Amino acid sequence: MIAAVIDNPGGPDAFTLRDIDEPEFGPDEVLIQVKATALNRADLMQRRGRYPAPDGIDQRIPGLEMAGVVEQIGARVTSFSQGDRVFALLGGGGYAEKVVVHERMLMNIPQNLSFEDAAGVPEVFFTAYDALFNQAKLKMGESLLIHAAGSGVGTAAIQLAHQMSVSVFGTAGSKEKLFEAEKLGLDIGINYKEEDFSKKIEESTKGSGVNVILDVIGAPYWEQNLNSLSQKGRMVLVGAMGGRLLETNLGLLGPKRLRIHGTVLRSRPIEEKITLTQQIVSSVLPLLESGKIHSVTDSVFPLSNVAEAHQRMEDNLNFGKIILSI
Repeated sequence: MIAAVIDNPGGPDAFTLRDIDEPEFGPDEVLIQVKATALNRADLMQRRGRYPAPDGIDQRIPGLEMAGVVEQIGARVTSFSQGDRVFALLGGGGYAEKVVVHERMLMNIPQNLSFEDAAGVPEVFFTAYDALFNQAKLKMGESLLIHAAGSGVGTAAIQLAHQMSVSVFGTAGSKEKLFEAEKLGLDIGINYKEEDFSKKIEESTKGSGVNVILDVIGAPYWEQNLNSLSQKGRMVLVGAMGGRLLETNLGLLGPKRLRIHGTVLRSRPIEEKITLTQQIVSSVLPLLESGKIHSVTDSVFPLSNVAEAHQRMEDNLNFGKIILSI
């Protein structure tokens, strides 16, 4: 099978398309013919050699999600058959013509979604759903600040929160991205290049702050985030694109009784991922099927243009998901 392989960590040109052996599958697993996958920031880090894949996953092939067709099933598989259209969260390996997935990690693709649409769903909707509802316990009628509102996770989180009648604030680096985010349910957009988001939050909430913050930036926003949270506010860190190290005043946490959650999906045990998959099937797939929410696709590249796709994400040009068609 053909795969985009990282021979030596580096820039977007680190990939080579090569013919490699097909993966073997066990009795509870399914062999999938991949039709599309999608880029994530973790792929960029893995390409640079800074984000190793979990044990048992090929370190050379990124790709945390996929959509495709069932080719073969293991002896104990009962929920899927050859020819089924499926999609799933992966530990890696999505930049290839075939992947192996545990039966209970697979989901049927809704009829109204193409393979390209479906490929952009798992990583961002799993991350956003888990961060907002499992970690931060976001409730109907609360307020939420989302950083990087134009990212894949940002666009997913906006839509999920909007369905809960949550007041949604979001930051982005251009008016164009904020305009597009408003179409998804963003209530108040903040251009971080032009204004201090914490002051905007203070002004818009009359000093009370927001109940929840979903942050992918990390250290540079730390103090502003704490200032922007309400009493008993919760913040979930799902990334640290801006930096991981900081010196902080811990006195900001106590008086407001703040709660800070850190989370990552890739390294979790498969049992936890299966539980989250079932939550997505029951709570998110019906919204996708009804068209109330949707995968936001920025652009589609053939696998042979993987370097160009990575450069687009590295330049922060995308609004929503960058898809690789296989």
